[in-house]
Formats: sequence, C-alpha cells, structure tokens
Amino acid sequence: MRLSLALAALLPIAACAREAPPPDDSAAECCAVTIRASVPDGTGTVYLAGSLPELGPWRPDTFAMEGTGRERVARLNVPRGTLLEYKFTLGSWDREALGFAGTVPPNNRLEVEGDVEATHEIADFKKDPRDYMADWKGSGVEGRLVYWTDVASAHLGPTRHVEIWLPPGYEDAPTPRYPVLYMHDGQNLFDPRIANTGVDWGVDEAVVRLVERGVIPPIIVVGVWSTAERGPEYSPWQRAPDYARFLIEELMPRVNREFRTLTGPRNTAVMGSSMGGLLSFYLVMHHPEVFGACGCVSTHFPLSEAMVAQAFPGAAPVEHPDTIPYVIRDIAARLTVPPGTRYWFDYGTEGLDAGYGPTHAAVRAWLLKQGLVEGQDFVVRRYVDATHNEASWRARLEDPLTFLFGKGGAR
Repeated sequence: MRLSLALAALLPIAACAREAPPPDDSAAECCAVTIRASVPDGTGTVYLAGSLPELGPWRPDTFAMEGTGRERVARLNVPRGTLLEYKFTLGSWDREALGFAGTVPPNNRLEVEGDVEATHEIADFKKDPRDYMADWKGSGVEGRLVYWTDVASAHLGPTRHVEIWLPPGYEDAPTPRYPVLYMHDGQNLFDPRIANTGVDWGVDEAVVRLVERGVIPPIIVVGVWSTAERGPEYSPWQRAPDYARFLIEELMPRVNREFRTLTGPRNTAVMGSSMGGLLSFYLVMHHPEVFGACGCVSTHFPLSEAMVAQAFPGAAPVEHPDTIPYVIRDIAARLTVPPGTRYWFDYGTEGLDAGYGPTHAAVRAWLLKQGLVEGQDFVVRRYVDATHNEASWRARLEDPLTFLFGKGGAR
C-alpha cells in the first residue's frame, strides 16, 4: 500500500494507496466508522491495515478485528473529511484477502463525512507463499525458478526467501555462463499469486522478449524478498551497509557456487523500486568492485531524516529532524561517483512519483558535474501517466534492462 511521501516507499507493498491531506482543525470532528467483513469458515484472526495511524499505518498485523466466526468487525473514530483506505490480512501481506476472481483487489476506500458503515465479503486469503513456491510452474513463468527459503544472515535479523530465475536454455547447454541481475522485493518479480498487489513485474517475460529480439544476452536474475525491516534495510543512511554485507559476503558466493554466473562489475547489476532504488544506488556507489550498474526505478530520493523519524519502526527520536533529503545533503558534502559505474533512474508523473521530479533533477545535475555522459553513463527518465506500483514498473521494465545489459550497456 502506498500512502504518504514519507511512508509509501518504506513498506514492502507497492500497492496503490494515497493518503488524503490532513483535515484542517475545523473539520477535525470525529466520526464513527464501522467496517464489517464476512470471511470463510475456519479463518483465524483478521487484521485491518490502512492509512490511519492506528492501522499501522499499513502494517498487516497491528489492528485485529473483533469476532472469531464468519463475521468480523472493526470500529474506528475518524476525523471528518478523511479519505480512508484499507485492506484485510491474516497478519502479513503474504496472507492478504483475495477477491472472488482469486486476485488481490485494489484498496477499499471510504470518504468519511459522517458516521459510516461498510460491509465486505472476503472470498479467501492468499495461501502460504511456500505453497506457491512448490508450484512454481503454476505461475506461468518462462524459464525456471529455484527457491531458497528462510535464508539467514549474520548481518541482518529476519530470514528471507530468495528466488533464482534461470533463463530458457540454461539447462540445455552445460557450459555457458551468464551475467547476473540482483533485484530487491523479490516476491513481486515473477509470480502474480505471490506479488503484493497481484501484479508481478514480469521480469521473465521482459528478459525473454529482449533476448529473442537480440537486444540483451540471456541473464540470471536473483530476487531477494523483502521483510518487515525493509525500510531501514534498504536505506543507504540506515542499514544498507549491513544489507550489502549479506549480499556480497553471504548470498553472492552461494549463487556463484551453484549456478553458472559471470562475475565482476562488468557482469553484475542491481535493480529495485522506490526504497529498492535507493538501495541499488547505494550498492553501486559504495561497492563498485562488485556492482557495475544499477536500475533505480521510481527512486525514493525525497527520503529525509524527518521521514525516517516518522516512518521507520524503532527509529531513534530526533528533536528537530532535518527535512532536507539525504541525497541532497550528500551531494552538498561532495559525494563522488566511482569511475566506470552506470546509473538508470526513472519516475512517473502520478501518485507518489509526482513528487520525485526535483530530487531527480538535482541528481541529474550532480552526475553531469561529475563528468558523466547522459544517455551513456546515466539516464534520468520521466514516464508520463506512470504511477508508483508494479503495473507501471512492469510496463517500462524493458527500458532499464536494455540500459543495463543491452548493446553499449553491459561492458
């Protein structure tokens, strides 16, 4: 779910929420909101996640609905004038409510202008992700998916799943080696049954199309799933150094042992969206000996100390948090680009992305001052009518893939 500028990119869900501006004092009268849900027999605790502080905001395991049978209810006091958006879960986004078509529905929305009641019938909830992993062919994926579950790290707290996508033809010839793309939010890349919004990036289809057209060579894609610690883990100014150690010291050696990879920065790129874009940028800037290029999609460059104080669970309190984006502060402190590295940045014009223009313009100006050549060493691209979700990222995925691995791209 995407809500405010501060919170949207910090959560592992890239759904489609938009938080209304806070009502003014004259409209702050509270209204009674009652939300009822009918669920299948035998359903456990149902949680309401949404755009209000008491709903997380958008945490899947914070606000338990009342009731234990088929009928569940949540009662809230909401300021008049609020646009309330919400969804139902069984305690995690992996177990989100499904519609009768068997897919993840859009956010429910209520415009609160007085006391209001809403009733929903939930057809089912997502299965445990392991059920979908075991049935990876049922995703319709082109090529092959290999899953590693509950991968532990000495540098990060939560375990996480990892998937390795092998392109068609990988198993037919025993000797060819392949460039590798490491991607974040791996649960959203290949299987719409697992993807947080019910729409995956379609990475397999995009790569296969480009390979068939002779635009890029076949590549291996490693998708690392995000966890509840996504915000701090993906932030260059919080725990990205620890995440980098996990990738470089623990995960990559295992990938290189078990699959026929080409190694080194000339053959290794990294890509992610929103906070995953920031993480990708960090990895290339600070580990150019490993990653030669990054695809930063809908990059959350507005992230600041103030946003972290507001949105990151457990963030240390700051008396007067700075509202200047971290990247702007770094540029002012003479951040320097490592030689030979390449950068793809993009953003849309709608939703959360609509506020990304100024920081991307500042990054573009900085890269030019560093002597990089636009179109060759870096791209900053704006996509009209694109917003901050998987459907938009899927629609333009061929562009960053071509930049990273196409003729004149991969070196």
